[in-house]
Formats: sequence, C-alpha cells, structure tokens
Amino acid sequence: MSRAALLVLADGRFPAGGHAHSGGAEAAVRAGRISGAASLEDFCRGRLHTAGLVAAGLSAAAALGIDPVALDRAADARTPSPALRVAARKLGRQLLRAARATWPSAELDALGREFPKGAHQPVVLGLAARAAGLGPVDAAYCAAYESVSGPASATVRLLSLDPFDATGALARLAPEADRVVDRAVEAARRAADEGLDALPAGSAPLLEIGAEVHAAWPVRLFAS
Repeated sequence: MSRAALLVLADGRFPAGGHAHSGGAEAAVRAGRISGAASLEDFCRGRLHTAGLVAAGLSAAAALGIDPVALDRAADARTPSPALRVAARKLGRQLLRAARATWPSAELDALGREFPKGAHQPVVLGLAARAAGLGPVDAAYCAAYESVSGPASATVRLLSLDPFDATGALARLAPEADRVVDRAVEAARRAADEGLDALPAGSAPLLEIGAEVHAAWPVRLFAS
C-alpha cells in the first residue's frame, strides 16, 4: 500500500473538480450561517458528521470491493436534494477522468461505461483509492477530509477569511474526523456482510435546502 498514492489522491491540486464546488458554504454565507472562523468551524463540524460520514462510508465500501452500481443507488437514496445529486455526479465524472489517467484500472473503466454521465463522487473516490492500491481507511479519510476542506477553502474566497484561521478550524476538527472515519469503515465492513442498509444515512436538512436555493441563483461563484 502506497502512502504516496494517498497524498496524490487527497491533494487539493488533484484535478477532480472540487475547486468549483463550495459544499454548501456559499449558500450558508449568503444566509448568514457562516460569517467568520468560528461559524465556519461549526458548519464544517456539522457537515463532517452528516454528509462527510455518509461519503466516507460509501467510499470505504467501494474500496472494499462492494458492487459500485449498488453503492451508487445507495448514494442516491442518501441524497434527497436533486441539486446535490447533480453535483455529486458532476464531481464523480471529473474524478473518474482524473483517476483513470493516473491509475488505469479495469474497474474504473467499467464504472465509466456504466455511468457515462458520472457516478456519485464518493463511489468513484473509493474505486480510485482501490485502483491506487489503497484501502478502505484511506478512502474514508479522503472523503471525510474533502467534506470539510472544500467548504473551508471556499469560505476563504467568499469572505476573504484569513486562510490561517480556516486551516486552524480544520486542524481542530482532526480528532472528530478520526472518529468519523472509524465509524465509516466499521459500517462499510458490516455492509459487506449484512447489506448496504448498514452504511451511514445521516441527513443535514439545511444543506439540502441550501443546495436547492443555491441552484436557483442566476449568479453564483460556485457550482454547488
């Protein structure tokens, strides 16, 4: 298992399209729910324990080799917002393109044929980790970290927030991210034996509502 591959996959410069998405931060800034470093940390904490946990569980399950088509259906069921489903598939399509160029894999090729318009990003992330020789823990860490690093990076641009403050917020969330990853991987291993209902299914209604409101804006900085 190559830890260097994990660094490549988790690197913000990996061309997976995440820079165009705010993870709900743009809508939260407009609504006043994010106004500075403290509220950004609260927002990221909530996202980590809901959307982040769900994404980490799906990614870990894909890395374990669970059927990605079934996992994609599970991801759909866990994403009530049509706008978020569209965003997840756009991100999945871009990530798949980058992963296939970086770690050629028959499994990634098959996923591209099955979902020409894109599979859910966490499912693609898990298969990309698998193609890179990584395991479910690595995939879960990537998913959990992305769930908070994207909003933090977006908020720096949206509010001209000091990047040191944003990075400090992420660092303070690290112990909680460890616990989220542990839960996600445990659930993914159960899902391999018990079925996909064992995967996390936490919801974040404000994220869902915010995504639908955001999608209707005529002008916005981020795609989601």
